[in-house]
Amino acid sequence: MKHLGTGIGWRPEIAAAVEGMPGIDWVEAVAENVCPGHLPESLVRLRERGVTVVPHGVSLGLGGADRPDEGKLADLAAAVEALGSPLVTEHIAFVRAGGALTASPLLEAGHLLPVPRTRDALDVLCENIRIAQDALPVPLAVENIAALISWPGEEMTEGQFLYDLADRTGVRLLIDVANLHTNHVNRGEDPAKALDELPVEAIAYVHVAGGFERDGVWHDSHAHAVPPAVLAILADLSSRVRPPGVLLERDENFPAPAELERELTAIRETVEKASIAVLPAVSAPVAADPVVPAVSEAPEPTEVPDEAATSPAAGRASGDALKASPATDPARQRLALAQAALLSALVAGTPVPEGFDGTRLSVQARALAGKRADVVAKVAPELPEILAEEYRKAFVTYAHSHPMTGGYRRDALDFAEHLLLGGRLEDPDVRRRVSDWWLERSGPAPLSQHPAARLARATRRVLLRR
Repeated sequence: MKHLGTGIGWRPEIAAAVEGMPGIDWVEAVAENVCPGHLPESLVRLRERGVTVVPHGVSLGLGGADRPDEGKLADLAAAVEALGSPLVTEHIAFVRAGGALTASPLLEAGHLLPVPRTRDALDVLCENIRIAQDALPVPLAVENIAALISWPGEEMTEGQFLYDLADRTGVRLLIDVANLHTNHVNRGEDPAKALDELPVEAIAYVHVAGGFERDGVWHDSHAHAVPPAVLAILADLSSRVRPPGVLLERDENFPAPAELERELTAIRETVEKASIAVLPAVSAPVAADPVVPAVSEAPEPTEVPDEAATSPAAGRASGDALKASPATDPARQRLALAQAALLSALVAGTPVPEGFDGTRLSVQARALAGKRADVVAKVAPELPEILAEEYRKAFVTYAHSHPMTGGYRRDALDFAEHLLLGGRLEDPDVRRRVSDWWLERSGPAPLSQHPAARLARATRRVLLRR
């Protein structure tokens, strides 16, 4: 496995700081924010300096009941090619549910939700990962996620689930030690036991991040300093196998660059101290002598045992066999129904599915609504500017009864339309500004200046104001 070293999550808000930080060996960029034809200049400069850039996907939904979307896989592959990356990463999670498999409306979570640790879910996840591996030009690594809720009737621990996943597919693992801590607080899971059960030699790299605890629930915020408990889990992992790379994640509430550098130093020192007695990692049982090429080299196939072949040819063969066989279709159907029921309870206010903790689901539902409000505020910053202190309360109220169905930009437009058509804006000036904002973004871009188009806009404006 390529040695990555110490890295940090690249975000536009700290781009300049990252470029100036000493000891940054690599960065990770959110894949959905990378436009292959228009890379941010900061990432281009980092690449020119020889800094490795790894795209990190958040919307593929490999743990969902549906097969991976071909368009999203193509976008992920394009980001890899544009960045010259040696690998690409995603999450073991589902992000949408409903649709054709359940004959119900498609719902978007806007967040990473946990996959049940069952045989059905594992079968579906393995097939989805093989499909993704076949479509991507470099090795894939998948990340364990943090969760506020637990599925009833789970058949495996997290470590067992990840071990079987890696064993059956040859996929690499991105282990987030902050998420292990989150699951310890929220679900009573022992991080040491999870590490005991993991195929640690299959680790591609490690995430480290901060969060906060409120009312006995740990929130994986990526907006706070890394706590000692997370560093302790990193030390435990590093005492077992030296991770090829470790990366600090920070998504908002960014501190001064010097504070980020101190956190990176603490992470680096934790790994160094714990790794003193650790021999170089041997090949994983799921993939013998995996080789990830340098950025400038073409990717080489990963060598694997006979039953877990993941080279491009083997991936195509296994993928074709899976597509030709309906063996997983009943599992997909069962998983689809379960995930749709859960997501509907979280975002549409339907009854809590049997076996779930209703209190925890309420906490998760509030967290999803809050996250939607935060992301929409970034996608459409004019709305919180116009609505001021009323924005968040209005959006969270809206979110509890209006599921997201078409992404955050559509969500922003739907929210504005909801305010306008529902007569919820009493201040005439605020209503006018929201109306103008909605009209400018809901039609063709740029707005047509043809007399008929201008008349149509004026008519719509009058109707909305009524």
